[in-house]
Amino acid sequence: MSDTARATSEPETPPAVYDATTLGKSRMFVLGIQHMFAMFGATILVPVLTGLSVSDTLLFAGLGTLLFHILAKGKVPAFLGSSFAFIAGYAAIAPNGEAELLPYACLGVACAGLLYLVLSALFRAFGPARVMRFFPPVVTGPIVICIGLILASSAIANCSTNWIVAIIAIATIVVCNIWGRGMVKIIPILIGVVVSYAAAAAMGEVDFSGVAEAKWIGLPFSWDNTVFSLFGPGFDAGLAITAIITIMPLAFATMIEHIGDISAISSTCERNFIANPGLHRTLLGDGLATILASLFGAPANTTYGENTSVLALTRVFDARVVRIAACCAIVLSFSPKFAAVIGAMPSCVIGGVSLVLYGMISAVGVRNLVENHVDFQKSRNVLVAAIVLVLSIGIAYSAAGAITFEVSGIVISPSSNIEGSKVAAPISGNSSAAGSGSDRLTLSFSAFSSAAKDSY
Repeated sequence: MSDTARATSEPETPPAVYDATTLGKSRMFVLGIQHMFAMFGATILVPVLTGLSVSDTLLFAGLGTLLFHILAKGKVPAFLGSSFAFIAGYAAIAPNGEAELLPYACLGVACAGLLYLVLSALFRAFGPARVMRFFPPVVTGPIVICIGLILASSAIANCSTNWIVAIIAIATIVVCNIWGRGMVKIIPILIGVVVSYAAAAAMGEVDFSGVAEAKWIGLPFSWDNTVFSLFGPGFDAGLAITAIITIMPLAFATMIEHIGDISAISSTCERNFIANPGLHRTLLGDGLATILASLFGAPANTTYGENTSVLALTRVFDARVVRIAACCAIVLSFSPKFAAVIGAMPSCVIGGVSLVLYGMISAVGVRNLVENHVDFQKSRNVLVAAIVLVLSIGIAYSAAGAITFEVSGIVISPSSNIEGSKVAAPISGNSSAAGSGSDRLTLSFSAFSSAAKDSY
């Protein structure tokens, strides 16, 4: 086959777009909406599982993302959504989502955010090159691969609620991304969500009763749900200390996944965001966003792998598009009716979309290994990658679901795969189900990073 014939038969990879203004304002807005929809499933699932406010979650996901972008000099196209790593903490302090106990859990999460500031200071003091020696591609690559692989069960479980709708979502995304032209090729995720949602509604899979009852405009949060409401005559110091001690260690896992996410975004965008604007800035932004959200009764924030997948699919790497998504989330947080519409989205829709997105996450990890020329002829590299992969997959799908040990009657879990069964099964009712892959990382990875720092 000639080069000309091959060029016409094989779809070309679209060029990277770093300045979305060249696409026009309307297209930038639609791209932003797509990023917002990509994060909706996982972001809204956290308050559904914990009892926190959905509207409050949307508000501080948007505000947290904007704060992150300010501190990261507007260079990193990352969206901050709800973190799943702290679900066990919420469950430990407020097992049934008790309104009077959730602020104590939020206090613990806010204190956990302070650890981000400490690690940020270390990166600032010693420089990213010295610290990142402990996170070489032979470690971060398999971590990113595992993010997608572990989430595969969640996507399949949600698809299984209605495979016809899920296949419609998958087929729509594939067709738009491969054979689409112009704007269609750029927004395959958004089109997939809209088409499959409409199909689900036509099949009677959507319950809109909650939408009809919801108000058009309302405040995203109430004072009683904030941490500030605790400090009064009824303040329980013992419970507050317990919440802090229980939840703060979870931050070690989320900080490691943050490094993995920034590495994945850097690889996708072909930019070294670890060096510029620097991990100290991105960690600071993530930590402050988590603190802010928690103080006002919203879930902890984290960088989202789903949005990294959208970047890989569209090849539009302008951070302004993500900021548009953040602003839209803020605006829509004041509409309980919109939150109800999103909450009515059946799990099969999110399952179909997630199946593609989670696969893209793993593909980014493979790309990270290939582009950094990791030498797997070295036995050390093989061993590091093998142990990371086996530990990740093994912990995720084991009966235990985590590595745990007991010290003085306190059960300690050094792995962040804490949401396990909650996300692996499809969500009943009309709530979306899609766990953030980033939060599936385990601290066990760090044990091998130091051994691997000079191996590749």
